[in-house]
Amino acid sequence: MSYIAGMDFTKTYTAAQLAMGDAPGIGDVGQTADGKWYRFVQYNSGAGVIAAVIGNAVGYYAPGGVSAGSTIVVTSDVSDTAGVLAGTLTAVAANGEYVWIQIRGEAVITTALVSGADGNALTLSSTTDGTLKVVGAVTDAGGARAVDASAKIVFLDCY
Repeated sequence: MSYIAGMDFTKTYTAAQLAMGDAPGIGDVGQTADGKWYRFVQYNSGAGVIAAVIGNAVGYYAPGGVSAGSTIVVTSDVSDTAGVLAGTLTAVAANGEYVWIQIRGEAVITTALVSGADGNALTLSSTTDGTLKVVGAVTDAGGARAVDASAKIVFLDCY
């Protein structure tokens, strides 16, 4: 992990830009001066063709819910994850584009929590695309904590 001065964590990149070396490396991790961490990944809209929305939660892409162990492709389509929270989107990426996701630090999410309150441990919702819910079982992966549920402020710890 490194501090990347001047990096625009809200920019998206195409496969052509990645191939030309005009983009960060897939899987790269960067940190801003305020302590937030980001990972460079590919966005997949999943079988449900779920559009990328800034501030929505994403999980590691696992077609049909079966993980292949990939941590470089993410989706907001919960039916195509194995329930493992990867972070939150920082830009609107088209299917197949490359984008930074926030993986650690305070974040404001777009949608209200499916369930949970201030202080609760959170994980990727298994029923509502792009959202978080309270960790309710030992099989829930976790990855976030509600700081102010009513204001949609969470602390991510997905690294």
